[in-house]
Amino acid sequence: MQLTHPIFTDAEAARVHLEAQRWPHGPNCPHCGNARADRITKMEGKAHRPGLYNCMECREQFTVTVGTVFERSKIPLNKWLLATFLMASSKKGMSAHQLHRMLGVTYKTAWFMAHRIREAMKEDVKSSGPLGGEGKTVEADETYIGKRETPRTPSPQRKARPYLKSGGNQKRTVVGLVERGGSVRMFHLNDATASTVRDVLVRNVDRASTLYTDSSRLYTRTGEEYAAHKTTNHAQGEYVRYEGDETIHSNTIENVFSVFKRGMVGVYQHCGEAHLHRYLAEFDFRYNRRAALQITDNERHDQLLAKIEGKRLTYRRIGEADNA
Repeated sequence: MQLTHPIFTDAEAARVHLEAQRWPHGPNCPHCGNARADRITKMEGKAHRPGLYNCMECREQFTVTVGTVFERSKIPLNKWLLATFLMASSKKGMSAHQLHRMLGVTYKTAWFMAHRIREAMKEDVKSSGPLGGEGKTVEADETYIGKRETPRTPSPQRKARPYLKSGGNQKRTVVGLVERGGSVRMFHLNDATASTVRDVLVRNVDRASTLYTDSSRLYTRTGEEYAAHKTTNHAQGEYVRYEGDETIHSNTIENVFSVFKRGMVGVYQHCGEAHLHRYLAEFDFRYNRRAALQITDNERHDQLLAKIEGKRLTYRRIGEADNA
């Protein structure tokens, strides 16, 4: 889709497109859930703004943006759709400064828009279920990025952790899980210990899966809870090993981390620790709908628009963190 497409330049065309995405079978009332066409009236008088509907069940009025991340925004809807398209189609992200220049809005507005869009990108892991399963492989690894702004959880075993990567004590911790040929989930942890990493694994990976990691002690005991746990020894230069038909490595999650870090360093450059979980959600969203899965930029954009409902983000809430 070209950036000169009407949905990116005309607010009315953008509204019609969003209605088609959210309401393929006709408008639904976001207040009471009524979807009966004979009980919803389109307000077409000159005194009413375009796209206003009235529900005769609950007597409330609504537009297509009510109950979404676009609700109560004074920014034209076509600029919202352009911002969502740019963030959905840019592999390493789109900075707020770039959005501010391309959309013709202030930097502060662009920054807030980007965070609202990241909120919409957040995956519903409860409904999608755990990664992996019988006969499937999940890779797990941890990485460290940026300078941490919060103290680590006190731990008497901290000095006895030779497996901690260089500089890890001063950096933010990210744990990533990826199903071979499937989805990724990344989490920001206050600290990477065997206990915190196990909590992430058991809540997000089916125990019938085969687990591939490096030789870090973080995964030693937890790996025993899975169908199989196989490792490669990076300290000795081993990054891939073949056992019959099996190709044992954690290169897939390393590649995910590579794209994430290039985006964070080269595009975003600075990210407050309180916001890191939303940047992780952004990179998860794009990877889970990557071109290798035959998903186009247009399809990824439409899938993002399908996720905007029920995820309002106010300026007051923007610094709140989610649990892993």
